[in-house]
Amino acid sequence: MRPVPSPDQEQARGADRLMGRGLKLTHLRLIAAIDETRQLTAAGRSLRLTQPAASRLLAEAEAIAGHPLCERQPKGIALTPAGEALARRARRVLAEISEAGREIGDVAEGRLGTVRVGAVTAPAIDLVVPILQRLQRDHPGLTAQVDVTTSDVLVPDLLRSRHDFVIGRVPASVDPRPLCIRWLGVEPVAFIVRANHPLAQRSQVGIEDLASYDWVMQPPGSLLRRTVEEAFLARGAEPPNCRLSTASLIVTLTRLTRSNSIAPVSTQVARLLAGDGGIGRAVTPLAVSFPLEVKPFGLIRLRGLTLPRSAALLYDAILEAAVRADEAKREP
Repeated sequence: MRPVPSPDQEQARGADRLMGRGLKLTHLRLIAAIDETRQLTAAGRSLRLTQPAASRLLAEAEAIAGHPLCERQPKGIALTPAGEALARRARRVLAEISEAGREIGDVAEGRLGTVRVGAVTAPAIDLVVPILQRLQRDHPGLTAQVDVTTSDVLVPDLLRSRHDFVIGRVPASVDPRPLCIRWLGVEPVAFIVRANHPLAQRSQVGIEDLASYDWVMQPPGSLLRRTVEEAFLARGAEPPNCRLSTASLIVTLTRLTRSNSIAPVSTQVARLLAGDGGIGRAVTPLAVSFPLEVKPFGLIRLRGLTLPRSAALLYDAILEAAVRADEAKREP
């Protein structure tokens, strides 16, 4: 009876199948670039390869894998199932090598390191900024890069290893299998206007009161915009008349303070701008008659990837704070 190989033996056999046939990092970099660009020429250009050189490298990778990795389409090329499997793991391998370089550099210079985190607006304000400030008091060698944008930008950037982790939601277009997700909470929505807007002093504002005004909203398809539009439709109203689409809070505020436009933002943003101790009182939230929430957001990281020390410190602190907040809500 043939013995059943152990998981370690299977893993070694899989590595031998590719590494033993000559698979190199350049092959992995090309497959990852093809997955991102969907163009062989563009993928080669990102690696400083000519188109013929990129074609030869792809042919080598396919010969090593023993399967076609790409197929031509009218507009570029697409990865085959074998190509997608290799690309998914190529990103992980390249991310680990990149992290090793970062950590070696940090150790050599005596730093704790830089954490790279992306977040949608509400948790950036309520979690990332205050927790990071506290950690940096306790760890002077900790530095950070924080990007605040929509989830449809954050999660693909995470898959390209541009963030250590993100706080947001997984877009419908993204395969969630390479991701590890810990749900944190929902994002309440507020509608803000300039302080002397005609609706600003109303004790209650209904959907019918909002219909005659122009709106500033996130780009079409973004989750906040879809949530607002669906809320209007569910109440028998036409979606808001969006005259300006932008993901920029600065552009949004500039338009609001110079017009009667309305903008949906997270409640945390509204509180930061207009609440007690707010950074500016040029805008104010409306007292709308219908509560609105965007679906839950969470901590998202690459599955199986070990976070560097700096990122693990912030990740664990955010998770701990979210758990404490959830427990406080459950207390009678």
